[in-house]
Amino acid sequence: MRCYYAVTITILTITLHTGAASQRVRVEKEVVSHLEKTVHLPCSFISEGIRLTQVTWIWEQVDGGREAIVIFHPSFGVAYPDSSLRGRVKFINPSLKNASIVITDVRMADEGKYICEYATYPSGNEQGTTLLITVVTPRSTASTVTVPEGTVPVVVARCESTNGRPPAKINWVTEVRGDTTVDLKPGPDNTHTVISEYSLVPTADDNGKDITCEVLHRTLDKPQRIQMKLAIGFPPKVRIEGYDNNWYVGRTDAMLTCQATGNPMPAVLTWKVPSGLFPHTVQIKENKLVVPKVDDSVNTTFVCEVRNQLGVGKDQVTVVVRDEPNEEQCRTPDQEEVLKTELEKNRLLIENAKLHREVLLLQKEVLTLEKERLLTKRDS
Repeated sequence: MRCYYAVTITILTITLHTGAASQRVRVEKEVVSHLEKTVHLPCSFISEGIRLTQVTWIWEQVDGGREAIVIFHPSFGVAYPDSSLRGRVKFINPSLKNASIVITDVRMADEGKYICEYATYPSGNEQGTTLLITVVTPRSTASTVTVPEGTVPVVVARCESTNGRPPAKINWVTEVRGDTTVDLKPGPDNTHTVISEYSLVPTADDNGKDITCEVLHRTLDKPQRIQMKLAIGFPPKVRIEGYDNNWYVGRTDAMLTCQATGNPMPAVLTWKVPSGLFPHTVQIKENKLVVPKVDDSVNTTFVCEVRNQLGVGKDQVTVVVRDEPNEEQCRTPDQEEVLKTELEKNRLLIENAKLHREVLLLQKEVLTLEKERLLTKRDS
């Protein structure tokens, strides 16, 4: 039992000593660099009273290789051993207290652990390790896919983040419910391309809705947002406006307007009547059908037919010509507003009159009560 106890104490003492020594070499735990840029790897010895004899930077490569890349000795100066970094690595201001280095023209293969190792007396070698990570900002693009409305899910938008390191993350932002897929493809120099697609069951109502591809990457201060609008193709949807069921003989400037939507935009609009011959009083002006003066000849059905590349849409209105105008429907919006105002005024006057009457009745009751009180007092 005594021997086992002694060994345990010895091991514990060594562990504590090593931990304290490693803290005296100050380095960054992790440094990130873009390709072809210059990266700064700081290193300094922060404890006093320790004799420093030499400092060496050692590179541990990702594949397991290990090489000394730069050495400083106060008597012999700086030495650059043969390594993959020779010519691109150097001390910033070589000294034993500050052994920071820079690496220029950073390459993907430069990744790995960089160990700043001090030879000290009498404690031996002390070191700190920095992990160098190389990153590449991806190039991101996005586009919508024009699809016809349908009943099964199809791809309506694509977003691609090309040659990033590490791989980018892609999010979709839209009010239109759908599904996403993500595909990861390897690229040059250990980069990756991320491709994401957004799918949904396309409807005409979704056409023109906003959809945004949001790219997140370690090299970006904030997400890159690419805003688009969905492109859903659909045949024309047609609506005739302007008929108020009050076309009467002699009315002037009656008009119907054919409103149409579609994707692609409707290219052909045609007005028709069942007989094939328009009344002589009718004038066609693009999507408007104008009747300068209404007579019995426009007592018919007017059809508006609209075409685009995906199909045909139509709407129709049957006009019934009256002998006399419908007075209620003859009022203009301004007249309607004036009428509403007058009705409201009359309502308020009636309410005020009722209130005034109630006040008078209340006053009468008060006077009656006061009179009765005085009579009672006199009799007593």
